[in-house]
Amino acid sequence: MTDLHDTLPPLEGNFNLCEYFLDSNLEAGRTHKTALICGGETRTYGQVAERARRVAGALRLAGVRAEERVLIVLPDGFAFAESFFGVLRAGAVFAMVNPLLKRGDFEHYLEYAKPRVVITHKDVLPELAEVARESRFVEAVFVVDALDEVDARGFSPYEEVIGTEGALSSGYLEPTGPDDLAGWLFTSGSTGHPKACVHTHADFRWSTETYAKQVARYKESDICLSVPKLFFGYATGTNLMFPFAVGATAVLFPGRSTEDELFDHIGNFGVTFLTNVPTMINKMLNSPRCEGADLGSLRVCLSAGEALPGSLYTAWMERTGVEILDGIGSAEMFHIYISGYPGRVRTGSLGNLVPGYEVEIVNADNSVVAPGEVGRLRVRGGSTSICYWADKKKSRETFQGDWCTTGDLFRADDEGYFYYEGRADDLLKVSGIFVSPLEIEDAMLMHPSVAEVCIVGFEEDDLTKPFAFVVLKNNHAGNEEMAAELKAHLQGRLAPYKYPRWFEWCDELPKNDRGKIDRKELKARLETGSPGSVTP
Repeated sequence: MTDLHDTLPPLEGNFNLCEYFLDSNLEAGRTHKTALICGGETRTYGQVAERARRVAGALRLAGVRAEERVLIVLPDGFAFAESFFGVLRAGAVFAMVNPLLKRGDFEHYLEYAKPRVVITHKDVLPELAEVARESRFVEAVFVVDALDEVDARGFSPYEEVIGTEGALSSGYLEPTGPDDLAGWLFTSGSTGHPKACVHTHADFRWSTETYAKQVARYKESDICLSVPKLFFGYATGTNLMFPFAVGATAVLFPGRSTEDELFDHIGNFGVTFLTNVPTMINKMLNSPRCEGADLGSLRVCLSAGEALPGSLYTAWMERTGVEILDGIGSAEMFHIYISGYPGRVRTGSLGNLVPGYEVEIVNADNSVVAPGEVGRLRVRGGSTSICYWADKKKSRETFQGDWCTTGDLFRADDEGYFYYEGRADDLLKVSGIFVSPLEIEDAMLMHPSVAEVCIVGFEEDDLTKPFAFVVLKNNHAGNEEMAAELKAHLQGRLAPYKYPRWFEWCDELPKNDRGKIDRKELKARLETGSPGSVTP
């Protein structure tokens, strides 16, 4: 593993992420610099720091002790950032979930995380309020944008609890150490409920000093914007922690990400640093606004979360001239550990190792494979999670000493470029040969009529064949003629056994709360026998 001890020495003594990310900006003379933009309003670093101090004090007055969980259930906005840093300042542990979840999900998270305090928004209360009252663990709920207790359904209005002199005087910085617990990051939950990856204060600093500063290369002058929302660790890093680490500015908005919202914010605020995902890159390129949109301020575009087809990268470069730094990370490692580097992007590759990380590609016997061969990825570095909370068996399966074994299949070439081959549990065995759905999807996306596609396996007479869920562009009709045209398009690009056997024509594909195409839901749709308009 790359030795960073000369540039990133081990931490000794007290270390608190609130001081590292937020308070350091005051010491650097950025007290009056704009830190956040949201809804036409701004907050300076000094304002965010003062309100984070009040949040820390309010949590202490509510009985929160060091390393106890605080559940953040908020849309993107000023209150999210204040609460996030306030939790860290108090020495508590943040856990963040999607505010658009339903009652059953919230019931699970309250039982699993056992938070003493929940910080949420009044719009979430119809789904959250009753289960919070029934919880054996929750002692206080702070409600953002509630005018009074009636508006907060009997809980505490956020502004009221952080506005007291007691909150301000109790908001001192907890003298945590680098190995003290700081936060939970939830996995994507491909099977069952998401698991919480437990991280220390030092973990988040490691990814900041390696990926954010040495690879993505954030600058103080950057204006940052994210497609994923802040509850997702990918965005918590790229649109909150990393900008604050260099004194940049982050643009936030509370609603769902749409291509129109992105075009508006990029044009209005001169966004330079865009955190994106392939699904949204595709939507932006297919938008009628794309040709005339002002994207001239962009200097960096990130992509992660799902595979980036080479055709999308090429189309984006032709439109913007801005490289996409594709990468892969995980909740287990906090953030990205393989990434494209500025000026070194290779189409179709995820790029090279981030400094401070080491990987192995291994076969079923855990032996390292030769360059060019496909195997399962193992990774280690200074941001590895301690464990999955309350899951000893799965923790032992995933974390072996310093190593974290992923479910991702990769190959690497002799030059140190890595190529993603999909998830091990997504591979299809067709005609006795393993097939990556990504290979089929990438080939189909090269057809000018295809906007989105997802390939899953479907069994007929005990044989698995590729099934294609397809969204077409420009009102093209999904029928037998289009299916034949797509199969003809695949000739010369794929072996015949990889051609989709069936096509379902969709208006849109389902997305999960990370913005990825929800392959799990599409698999379930086939298993329950409820596909839509299917062409054989």
